[in-house]
Amino acid sequence: MTLTALLIYKGILVLAVFAITLLVATYSTYAERKIAAFLQDRIGPDRAGPFGILQPLADAVKMFMKEEMIPSVSNKTLFILGPSIAMLTACLTGVVIPWGSSLTINGTVYPLQITDLNIGILYLFGVISLGVYGIMIGGWSSNNKYSLLGGIRASSQMISYEVAMGLAIIALVMTTGTLSMKEIAAQQHGWHWNAFIQPLGCLIFIICAFAETNRAPFDLPECETELVGGYHTEYSSMKLGFFLFAEYINMFISSAVISTFYFGGYNMPFIGRFVHDPNVLAILGVVFLFMKISFFIFFFMWVRWTLPRFRYDQLMRLGWQILIPLSILNIVITGFVMYFNGSLN
Repeated sequence: MTLTALLIYKGILVLAVFAITLLVATYSTYAERKIAAFLQDRIGPDRAGPFGILQPLADAVKMFMKEEMIPSVSNKTLFILGPSIAMLTACLTGVVIPWGSSLTINGTVYPLQITDLNIGILYLFGVISLGVYGIMIGGWSSNNKYSLLGGIRASSQMISYEVAMGLAIIALVMTTGTLSMKEIAAQQHGWHWNAFIQPLGCLIFIICAFAETNRAPFDLPECETELVGGYHTEYSSMKLGFFLFAEYINMFISSAVISTFYFGGYNMPFIGRFVHDPNVLAILGVVFLFMKISFFIFFFMWVRWTLPRFRYDQLMRLGWQILIPLSILNIVITGFVMYFNGSLN
């Protein structure tokens, strides 16, 4: 493949991943309202289009058409920068996720991944860590005490749970021997899913993903009963929409990362016995990955509308006194198991 063809292909792939991310995040709002309605014995959206299927479009138009308010006492530059950072970092995380294996057309191999970094996990965590700046800047620049408290809560919560999440990933890196997300996905063919090899690390990672996305029961940064609207109290129009939209993008990306790290990614057991065409297998792999992602998005919503939110001291205690010691214990156990297996061999 020539350099020009490679750049064109990568550009098309970037646009496709970006469009799919926005589409999934948009209709996740519709799915959440329908799932919440089902769990609460309600109907949910049913006016905009058949079964309310056009409700996300109506919400988007409403967000764009609402009057935009910027408080006169706010830092206007940072006030605009906050939701921009939150949205940007949410979209940047999808570039290292392997959405499938590869397609071979006329002898040319087209990988279904924007870029395969050999330090893909470090890139992922670096971008995720930047996301806290958008929330913190948005809360501080509003010059509102409720927004500031929400921003402080969000930053302390996200930093706390990033420690446990990073420690859980260390154990995964120990067992896989790579930082490349493509190689981690490729190693999980058949039933060799990392969820069976690292069950404790998988559980810790999923809990931390809830905290990182500020989803209930970890939604203390925007707790209505205490902080009005939290870090985005002063935001309106599409700036508020960016904060809300970034949450759903993060939920989609978190589901994709969980599926890739622990549940085989685009691999599906037994399918290779019945399908032998590599291109068909690659396309089916994309379908299987999105089925797993859909399940975890449903799981995020199911938990939100089932469990009550924690008190803030309970949330911080869970992160520092339970999850971090458990993740360190998981590293120690992983090291012992690998050592004894190596010594036996």
